[in-house]
This record gives sequence, structure tokens and C-alpha cells, in this order.
Amino acid sequence: MTIKNTSISRRGVAKGAAVLAVATALGGGVAFAQDGPIKLGALVPLTGAGGPYGPIMAKTMQAVVDEVNEAGGVKGRKLELIVEDTQTNPEAAVRAARKLIEVDGVISISGTWASSVTTAVAPLAWQSGTFLTTTSGADSITQLPHEGYLIRTQPNTTLQGRKFGEFAIEEGAKSVYMVSPQTPFVDSQFENITKAVEAAGGTTELLVYDDKKPSYRSEVDTVMRADPDAIILGGYTPDTTVMLKDLYRAGYDGLKIGFGYSVNEKLLESVPADVVEGAMTISPSPNADSKAYARVGELSGMANPDPYTAQVYDQINLIILSLAASDAEPSGTMLKDTVRTVSQGDGETVDNAIDGIKLLSEGQAVNYDGASGPVDFDEKGDITDSRFRYDQVQDGKIVLLKIF
Repeated sequence: MTIKNTSISRRGVAKGAAVLAVATALGGGVAFAQDGPIKLGALVPLTGAGGPYGPIMAKTMQAVVDEVNEAGGVKGRKLELIVEDTQTNPEAAVRAARKLIEVDGVISISGTWASSVTTAVAPLAWQSGTFLTTTSGADSITQLPHEGYLIRTQPNTTLQGRKFGEFAIEEGAKSVYMVSPQTPFVDSQFENITKAVEAAGGTTELLVYDDKKPSYRSEVDTVMRADPDAIILGGYTPDTTVMLKDLYRAGYDGLKIGFGYSVNEKLLESVPADVVEGAMTISPSPNADSKAYARVGELSGMANPDPYTAQVYDQINLIILSLAASDAEPSGTMLKDTVRTVSQGDGETVDNAIDGIKLLSEGQAVNYDGASGPVDFDEKGDITDSRFRYDQVQDGKIVLLKIF
């Protein structure tokens, strides 16, 4: 028995040496020690409120992985993307994350959407040393004790709230009423809306509702008594659809401003045109003029990819570049220690993993600028800057007003 084990060990060493020689000959740098694919996780909303976004997010990440594998992988190893559905539900997301970490053995999880989902999943990530990249914006997420195992490509709600408040004032509102379900970001969102509105001499109020109710007529009656110039819709597509219908029945004709992820094509298809006509939306804006954004369009099959698909394209590229930039064995710890060396700095600018891998194999540093923007991260894991896009529903279509 001892002789057999020694024999296996020697064969493994010989095989590893052969892989090292091949990788070096191809200019791939130092090969990773273990055989088999490097497993990466994608945890996205294939169903539920985020269902309009998750399938395209997963498709785009898989397309990036496929391209890298066709080009030779990373240092002699292929990548495997394992996709799970959060159902836009924290409990389901935790079960899926446990499978990815404990059964599949992924070193990273990308794409969590909805702040409640990310808040539930994040402790599993840092406790297991799994690197988590998210599109969720609640301020509280990066305030968690994640020990560097988390970054996000979505602007936090401090920034988003300010943009909502400033936009309402810009559109002539003096009194602003926010209606929202109880989410991890509602308090921060409202606080920063209020700061922006009060700075311009306006007033704000907040009403938090149950997002499972079939009607919000009593909530709408409360809002209507205040006669606000603008109503900010803080929910997701299902509850925002109900809220818009009840506002229409109540005859509200002021400004309606919602998140781009809730007032979307799916919502437009589900209600009469008059119900949503004139509604405005705010979303973090992708870098729409970049080659990376055009590439996301090709990979996703979308003429105008949504912000979350652009963000996960960047997330998966950053993970792959981090793998290529480090000589350490692939792990979540290696990713957290390496990601900022490829996402920011003075290296050669790249917008895709394949070009970056080539430069890294030649000993050059890289600085990734992507489809969602420059993706530079502060010490907490927040992106340091973002542009926003402002849209309006006009004649049954979502029309771009501006990007700023």
C-alpha cells in the first residue's frame, strides 16, 4: 500500500512538470499546480423579480469563459462556470451558494442581484474564503465584515439616493414622496434623497409598504393626501407594477421616478400604456461608447445591454485577469489579494481577459477598464465613480434622456 501511494505521487509530480513545461513554452508563465478546471460560480436571478436580467447575465459570463478556454485557458488550465439561480430570494440564494461553495468547490461567486440576496450570501463567502462580486447597491453590504472578499460594480445607495433627489429637483419638484418595500437600501436611499432635496429647499416623506399585497390603494390614498410633486418608486418590477396601476386609478399626474431595473420592458408589456406613460427612471450607466460595451452586445445578443449584464462581464473578466496575474494557487484569497492589481493602476489599459492574459504573460502590468466603466475599487470594495442614465417612457417605449 505504501509503495502504491508513492508511485502515484511520483506520477503526479511528473505530470505536473509536463504541464509546467508546456505552459512555459506557450508563454503562459508558471502553471497552476493542480489538474482539472478552475471552478467559478455565477449566482444570478434566473427567476423572480430579477428574472428579466439573470439569464442574459449568465449567458454573457459563460461566453467570456468559453472565449478564454478556446484561447487556451489560464496558465494551462481551463475554466468552468457553474450557474445557480437565486430566484431573487435570500433563502433560495443561500441554498444555491452553499452548493456552489461546499459541493462544487468554486473559488468565486459573481453576479448576485438584489441587496437582500447579497446580504444573505456574503457571510458564506467570507467565512469560506470565496471571492464575491456583486451588482447590489445597499450601503450596508460593503459595511459588512467581509475582510476584502467582496467587491461590487454597482454604485452604492448613498450615490444613487443623491442622484434621485437631484433629478427630482431638476425636474421641478419641491415635495418628494418615496414609496418602497422594506429593503436593505431603503433607509440609506431615502436619507440621501432627503439631503439632496432639502439642500434645494424641498421636503420629503417616506412610506414603506408590504411588497406582497395585491393592491396599494390605501397607501396611494395616504400619498395623495400629501399632494407631492414627485413620487419615487423604490420597489422591484412586481410591486412597482401594482403601485403604478393604483396611482393611475387615483389620478396622480405628478412626476413618477423609478429604478431602471423595475420600470423596464417587462413592466411596459404588462400594463396599459397610459399607466406608465411619462414615468422616468434612473440607472447606473454602462460605458456605452466603449469597445467592451459593444462586445457585451455581441456576446449577449442585446442591442443595448442593461447595466447588470455589463457589470458581470466586467466581474468575470477581472476574476480571470486576477488568476492570470498571480502565481499562487487559485483561491478566493488569491483573488481578493490580486484584483486591484489588474483593475486599477498604471498598467496597460485592457478591456478583455484575452488581451490582458497575453500582456501579463509577457511580464506587463494591466489596468482593466470595462463595459460598466473604470471599475476602480476603494478599500471597502465600492467602485469610486459611476455615470448614470436617465430614461422616460414615451409612447410605450423607454427613451434615453441623458447620460451624466
